[in-house]
Formats: sequence, C-alpha cells, structure tokens
Amino acid sequence: MEALSDLNAFAQILTDKGYNGYFHTQGAYAGKLKDSIGDYLESCRKGTESAAKPELLLTGYLQWSGDDKPYVECSMWVKNLNGKFFLDRMEIARKDRYGQLLKQSTLTSLSVVTVPKATEAIAMVSEAPKQQAVRSGRRFGH
Repeated sequence: MEALSDLNAFAQILTDKGYNGYFHTQGAYAGKLKDSIGDYLESCRKGTESAAKPELLLTGYLQWSGDDKPYVECSMWVKNLNGKFFLDRMEIARKDRYGQLLKQSTLTSLSVVTVPKATEAIAMVSEAPKQQAVRSGRRFGH
C-alpha cells in the first residue's frame, strides 16, 4: 500500500532521510523539496504552467564535490493525487565529470516510508572501496 502524504509530511519524511539538498520539479523551480513542489503547484494554480501533472519528476544531486569530480544524481517520480503525494519510482545515478553514466540503480514499488536514506542511495551507486593489502612488519628470517 502506498503511503499517501500531504506536501508537508511528504517533504519532511524525505528531508529527515537526508534528501535535504536542492531539487527541480518538472525541470524548473529550484529549491528544497517542499519549496520546489510548492512553487510548481502554485504556478499551475496561477496558470503560468499548464494543469499540474499527475506524476511529477524531481531531480537533484545527492553528492557533489565539484565540476571536476564524479557526482550522484537522484530522480524521483512522485504521484500527485488531489494534493496527496506518494513516491512511485526513484533512479540514482553516478556520473563522471562529463555526465557519462558510471553506475545506476532504479528502485520501484517504493513509498516515502520505504525509500532508502540518502546515504544508502549514494552507497548503491558508489564504487566499492579498493582493498588495501595488509603488509606485515615481519620478514621471513634465516
């Protein structure tokens, strides 16, 4: 059963799970989750945007270390049913500095409650740490 939440509860649950960066709703409306979705919906009410879509695309960075480093991007497909929101699908992608895909993970059948924490989502697409050979101080003696 999907967890239906109003915008405040929906945004708070995701923010508590570490999705506290800036997002875009439908490719515009940069801001924190609640502000981005809210600004988009307000534009729809004012007629600046066409009618609100039943499924919204939110995109943002989960990890950014600079233009010359790989980054982790998150896309969330959020259903909007009469002012109640639920998370449908999520895609986490690690890309190199040129935007080329390094690793990707897609999560389906989610709810806002079952979505992984942002740190767990980053770990899904991160490179495994390289194993260091343990050097012993002892040498074979005669």
